[in-house]
Amino acid sequence: MTAFQFSAIFTSALILTTLARLWLARRHLAHIAAHRAEVPQAFRERIDLAAHQKAADYTSAKTRLAMLATLFEAALLLGFTLGGGIQRLAGFWQDTFTSPIAQGMAAIVSVLLLSGLLEAPFGLYRTFVIEARFGFNKMTLTLYLVDTVKGLLLGAVLGLPLLYGVLWLMERMGGNWWLYVWGVWVTFNLLLLFIYPAFIAPLFNKFLPLEDENLKARIENLLKKCGFTTKGLFVMDGSRRSSHGNAYFTGFGKTRRIVFFDTLLSRLAPEEIEAVLAHELGHFKHRHVMKRIVFIFAMSLAFLWLLAQLMQASWFYAGLGVTTQSTALALLLFFMVLPVFSFPLQPLMSFFSRKHEFEADAYAAQQTAARDLASALVKMYQDNAATLTPDAVYSTFYDSHPPALARIKKLQTL
Repeated sequence: MTAFQFSAIFTSALILTTLARLWLARRHLAHIAAHRAEVPQAFRERIDLAAHQKAADYTSAKTRLAMLATLFEAALLLGFTLGGGIQRLAGFWQDTFTSPIAQGMAAIVSVLLLSGLLEAPFGLYRTFVIEARFGFNKMTLTLYLVDTVKGLLLGAVLGLPLLYGVLWLMERMGGNWWLYVWGVWVTFNLLLLFIYPAFIAPLFNKFLPLEDENLKARIENLLKKCGFTTKGLFVMDGSRRSSHGNAYFTGFGKTRRIVFFDTLLSRLAPEEIEAVLAHELGHFKHRHVMKRIVFIFAMSLAFLWLLAQLMQASWFYAGLGVTTQSTALALLLFFMVLPVFSFPLQPLMSFFSRKHEFEADAYAAQQTAARDLASALVKMYQDNAATLTPDAVYSTFYDSHPPALARIKKLQTL
């Protein structure tokens, strides 16, 4: 393959992917608008028209912003690749450092920082305009900036040593470097799963033990019934940043803990909280988390092998606007353009995620009353202003959870 041919393939794929995303978003907007005037029959007794229209308007606002972000990200990717942005940065760092690894790390970090800086207005607009307009944002600008700085420092502390190790292995381990890098990547991610609950999450939120003794006893009975052990039940101060509510498991092995947003506890009845937890336990019982981890690790192994083949081809670099060949630039280019070529796989990923959600719902219906989970889900849809009428094709690509109507109907049969 020639550099010109690969440039044409990349450009065509980027245009097609961008147009597909915009087309899906327009379908989604049109479908929501067409059903904005009337609450779906299945929800009319529990959700009023005002709440339904709020969800429609909120979802539409986020989707319009996402369309702008899609166009901007495509232009930014072109600027970094065929526009010569990466090559200019690589040339600058080559004149600054003598070590190839230092040059590569500087090039990768500078691209990440520039991308983050240029895309920051979208995050600011979503938080302080859209989220605020619909009554969800509780975050101050100071807290937003503090979180950003903490994230950058955490990324430096954890990411820079990892990046150095990866580049060193790519330089020193010969043709099988991708196996060594994969081993380091797997180890790093498993370590993060262990340390996240106790060391990383508390940097951003406060976690207090659940104090409601009646609810605590109810939850502990459910955990015992389901054969689940945990290091504790915690309440997170989610209301400090947003009025959205949620609950989740975190950690791995003996570090597992259950976390409830304080906003969720203030809204749901005890039996509804128990049903939501039973749903999360369903993911544990069906080994969904482990399956996802294994799948991600398998995909990362395949991608690293593919990178090992591409980094030997001069057309891969030249086709993306880079004349300087190096392991670091191959790594950077590969993971920048990967989303363009992997977009067609997105419906498959979403399908398995929705399948897991249905399985977890079914498990919850076995351990608690299905009507309690349905009631909790309706409240969560309403409180989070999640649209009840997503476009089916859009949902196929993007939604990790089943549409509200399909999920509630399934629970009613259980």
